[in-house]
Amino acid sequence: MIAQLVELARRRADGGADAVWRRLERTTVAFEWGRLKSAGTTEEAGANLRVRHRGRVGVAGTTAVEGNDVGAQHAGPLLDRALASAELGEELDLAFPVPAPIPPLTTFFDRAAQASLDELIGIGRSLLARLERQGCRVNVAIDRETTATRVANSAGAGGEYRGTGFGVSADVWRIAGDDVLVVSDALEGADLPSDEALTALVASITARLDHALRVVAPPQGSLPVVFTPAGLSALMLPVTQALSGKAVLQGISPLGAKVGEQVFDPQFSLTDDPLRVGRTASRPLDDECVPSRALCLVERGVVQRFIYDLETAARAKAESTGNGQRGIFGKPVPAYTNIVLGDVGAQHAAPLPLGGGLLAGITDGLLVDELIGVGQGNVTGGAFSHPVALAYRIERGEITGRVKDAAVAGNAYELWKRVGSFGNDARWTGSRWAPAVLFEGVSVARR
Repeated sequence: MIAQLVELARRRADGGADAVWRRLERTTVAFEWGRLKSAGTTEEAGANLRVRHRGRVGVAGTTAVEGNDVGAQHAGPLLDRALASAELGEELDLAFPVPAPIPPLTTFFDRAAQASLDELIGIGRSLLARLERQGCRVNVAIDRETTATRVANSAGAGGEYRGTGFGVSADVWRIAGDDVLVVSDALEGADLPSDEALTALVASITARLDHALRVVAPPQGSLPVVFTPAGLSALMLPVTQALSGKAVLQGISPLGAKVGEQVFDPQFSLTDDPLRVGRTASRPLDDECVPSRALCLVERGVVQRFIYDLETAARAKAESTGNGQRGIFGKPVPAYTNIVLGDVGAQHAAPLPLGGGLLAGITDGLLVDELIGVGQGNVTGGAFSHPVALAYRIERGEITGRVKDAAVAGNAYELWKRVGSFGNDARWTGSRWAPAVLFEGVSVARR
């Protein structure tokens, strides 16, 4: 058991140890250009061990595991490598957490785990049939995961849980001369998707494709711009990076000294919630034996706190927020689970009109669904300038067509200080819950 590995490490590492063991089985089905391209299952498992010895921290990992455990013949060499790593590691006053109550949480869903390969292929074929359109090509991908995780430390803390994950994505391509149009969407959760959810996915892609078939000239100037839930990535990424304790310690977070200050619009609240039922990122405890809890990062525009794992918390003289995440190799890092913008309401059974009800008062503006190059450059600084991959012109409160050769620019922190309004179309896009958001005065340029 993983606890035996930790006990072995405790005897030789004078500062204690912790470890995680994880097994993942992934089944994937891929349709390309309307035909089944691949279908199969892969499995991987491994363990990560961290020790503190003579004031220094070392880490080692292995995929040489047997069934649900690190075999006795592999535990010794794994510990030797971790201790050798500690000889060259950084000095750190790392304290491993003591046992604490772990919140009950359902993370494993039988329907998702037991769905056969034929059922997955059936979902893919159904989506292909419903998305088929003259002059277009369709790709569909189905991804199902089952995981098992065990964590333990030398202070006696630990826990284990199983999880499931199910993802469905589809994209429709239309190539007409030099105009390449790609419209895609995806849904992700811990359980098998319902027929209603799959219908909503098809309707979402179909509606955006219909609007995109007509190409219109882009607007330009300082304009009202609505970002869809998926299109918000360029504005969310700087904020989430700045709210990481690691960025604060590195001195690169613009929010590092802003705790307790009104930094954003009062409409802006942000929470990291690992206890959200039905989400693949949810978990009862993190990879460092810290029990999970919902964490309010920004409340009505006021910065409340940052996310920490054990190491960044130790360096910041703070406490871990339960955001430690680790792979098989390498040391743990602070990472988000489920990011919630505003409040989580009921998932819509069917997609609402594009824009979440925010278009009515816009005489001339832009609806941004996807940008090119998000995540590149100095993201934490907040400044962005991205060409649009998929965007629509808004004229007199209605979508009049798709725009090409346009770019949007601004500063995420400045825009979040003056939110125009939130839409009524909040949804999960990956591990982020957010509605469409209207901002005034966003720079739009023709390219």
